[in-house]
Amino acid sequence: METENAAPAGLAAQLAALREAFAVDDGGSPALGWEAVRAFEAEHGVVLPEPYRSFVAEVTDGSAQGPPDYGLVPLAELPADWGEGRPPRDLAQPFPLTEAWLWEEDDRPQEELDALFGPVFDHGTVVLGTDGCGMYWHLVVTGPHRGHIWNVTDVGALPFGAEFGHTTAESGFAGWVAHWAAGKEWFDAG
Repeated sequence: METENAAPAGLAAQLAALREAFAVDDGGSPALGWEAVRAFEAEHGVVLPEPYRSFVAEVTDGSAQGPPDYGLVPLAELPADWGEGRPPRDLAQPFPLTEAWLWEEDDRPQEELDALFGPVFDHGTVVLGTDGCGMYWHLVVTGPHRGHIWNVTDVGALPFGAEFGHTTAESGFAGWVAHWAAGKEWFDAG
C-alpha cells in the first residue's frame, strides 16, 4: 500500500483553501498528524484520498462548524445519529455505486434490495457527517469513485459534483468544502 507519494498536483493550493475555510476556533479536534493517519490507513487497508488525507493530518480532524449541518466528524468516528447495533464498516471493500441510485424507486424485490443496502452504507467510505434525518455525507476511499463525495440517505444515494448534476460544485472533498464555505445550497443546479 503506497502511503508516501499519494499527493496530487495542486495539493498546496487545496490545503490553503481548506485552512481558510476552517480558520475559526470552533473547538474542533486538532489535526491527527501523519503517524496517526498512516496508522488508520494501515488498520483499514486503505490510503485516504487527497486532499482529505493531508487535511486530517495537518489542518483539523473534525469541526463543529461543518460541513455538513451537524459538523465534520473526526476520521475514526461516526455521526451521533448513525445508530447502535449496525454491522462493522469495511473501508477496504469497494464502495459499490458508480451512479445515483434511488432505492425507493427501484422495482426489485425487497429481499434483493435489502442485500444491497449494507455495502452502500458500510463499504469503502469515510463518513464525513450528517445533515440529520438519515442524510449522511461519505467520502469514497476505495472503488471506482475513490475521492468523490456521496450523499447517502434513507431513500437513495447520489454522487456530489457538477459532472453528476444537481450542483455547481467541483467534485471531491475540496470542492465540497468550498461549496459549503461559499454558503451555497448543496443542490444548487437547476
